[in-house]
Amino acid sequence: MKRVIVSVINDLVTDQRVNKSCLTLQKMGYEVLLVGRKQRKSPPMDERPYDTKRMKLLFEKGPLFYAEFNTRLFFFLLFHKAQLLLSNDLDTALPNHYVSRLKGIKMIYDSHEYFTETPELVGRPRVQRVWKRIERRVVPKLKEMITVSDSIASLFEQQYGVKCHVVRNIPPKAALPPKGDKKTLGLPEDKHLLVLQGSGINIQRGAEELVEAMQYLDDCFLMVIGGGDVLPILKQRVSELHIENRVRFLPRMPYSDMMAYTQLAELGFVIDKDTNPNYRFCLPNKLFDFIQAGVPIVASHLVEIEKIIKKYDIGLFIPDHDPQSIAATIREGLSDRESRTRWQHGLALAAEELCWENEQQTLMEIYKHYE
Repeated sequence: MKRVIVSVINDLVTDQRVNKSCLTLQKMGYEVLLVGRKQRKSPPMDERPYDTKRMKLLFEKGPLFYAEFNTRLFFFLLFHKAQLLLSNDLDTALPNHYVSRLKGIKMIYDSHEYFTETPELVGRPRVQRVWKRIERRVVPKLKEMITVSDSIASLFEQQYGVKCHVVRNIPPKAALPPKGDKKTLGLPEDKHLLVLQGSGINIQRGAEELVEAMQYLDDCFLMVIGGGDVLPILKQRVSELHIENRVRFLPRMPYSDMMAYTQLAELGFVIDKDTNPNYRFCLPNKLFDFIQAGVPIVASHLVEIEKIIKKYDIGLFIPDHDPQSIAATIREGLSDRESRTRWQHGLALAAEELCWENEQQTLMEIYKHYE
């Protein structure tokens, strides 16, 4: 049996894109080994139908973490047999690239975002230059690669001349669990439920302003589900505004558990800011999670997100990131019954078309090039 080693820098637990890639490769006859890391606070791994390896590291952040992870990954790939390597994101690309060349085996590169233009790097030019050098070392050597949106694909093609396939972060229909129960989940039964979710609830994604908006919405309750670097700031602001009865923070959890909460929401939020190319052209998982859950979307005017929402008519847009503007948009989305009926029709259509069962066909055609 052909063997593929799939690598990603996170702890594997909640990365649905990587899990779907592994399942697709397995369906195509590959023996799959997924490699990542284990942090001190990582949840336990759920059972997978393929093998997984989580490396324990001495460092969990900063330059030493990246150096340790990439060194460990290089030697792991070097001394484990495989016919194919799948590198997810730039922070695993270099060891995959070197091992691919040393061992003469094929490598697929899947970029989940426009990594070198994330806000965490844009504000740190020295660090950004390091990652740019890595990108210039790896990407031009590729004949083709994968990414998550048409706009990001165009950026890679223009900059490096590489053929770039688009595979969006779309969940499978079969993954949708039964809807949860408000009382059982400890949620207020007399308030409108709102949801912001994701593993990257970070700066400049509108989370701070959304929390600020909750002070004007006494009949609403916001669920913030997942992880990210802005969470300590959000929690502090909730305490300062004394709105603990309007906002609840829920940790990262298995996808099915998260979607049990999500399906109860009346509005979901994708309000990233247009402050950098990565966010400007993003097409995040949560957008498609909301579609599969039948939850209308409140969004900012970002190119790829706006195309989906307008095409299917499944939500509305904030005019800006002022908290009072966000609150006004929420009130409009909750009170406009005619629009809500129309959005539900659009969500049903979008859920049928924008599902992994359809998107997977594109990925399988790409993988066939490497057989």
